[in-house]
Amino acid sequence: FTSLRISSLNRHVKTHSDEKRHVCHLCLKAFRTATLLHNHVNVHTGTRPYKCSDCDMAFVTSGELSRHRRYKHTLEKPFKCSMCKYSSVEASKMKRHIRSHTGERPYACDLCSYASKDAYKLKRHMITHSGEKLYECYICQAKFTQSGTMKIHMLQKHGENGPKYQCPRCSTFIARKSDLGVHLRNLHSYMAAAIKCSYCEAVFHERYALIQHKKTHRNEKRFKCDQCSYACKQ
Repeated sequence: FTSLRISSLNRHVKTHSDEKRHVCHLCLKAFRTATLLHNHVNVHTGTRPYKCSDCDMAFVTSGELSRHRRYKHTLEKPFKCSMCKYSSVEASKMKRHIRSHTGERPYACDLCSYASKDAYKLKRHMITHSGEKLYECYICQAKFTQSGTMKIHMLQKHGENGPKYQCPRCSTFIARKSDLGVHLRNLHSYMAAAIKCSYCEAVFHERYALIQHKKTHRNEKRFKCDQCSYACKQ
């Protein structure tokens, strides 16, 4: 990393540090920079200072606003691949695309030889080892390891009784419009009082985000023997 301004260099150097001196007075979560803390407090208070000039949407951070404008208004794709014609709205999507050229697969399974260029695909793969069936048919309660398999089951086994309405915030399909409203209120509505993860210090203002986050702890070996290096999940 190089920069013409010392302030930019200092800000970049902080990204390599584990020091988190800026503490939220509401939940005691700590951050590396004052800007990150300020954005976090805005989530607590519901303050959305960055307003879109083309619609009524408003956002907690300038980055969220920029992302919204590219997707909804300007349709700009500033991140362009140097190896093909692909371009992207977001830098993260470009990084993932570049791996299709380089063959890099940084997300490796520690139980077999599987590796992926995508963190989400690795999480989905890990379920094949645990055998955990997270997706349940709401009609017959059959359980599945993958959401796609459950959706196929719904269409094949339950026909017209299958789900008709897809949640705009997640991949869930729901049969009745009224139930979709209940789903949105219970899982996707903003909560002023943050819910803390029971495994780590992360806090969330949406129940669905907490549920998804907890899945990242599924394969952690949190229980460690104080006599040797053994560790386990339960």
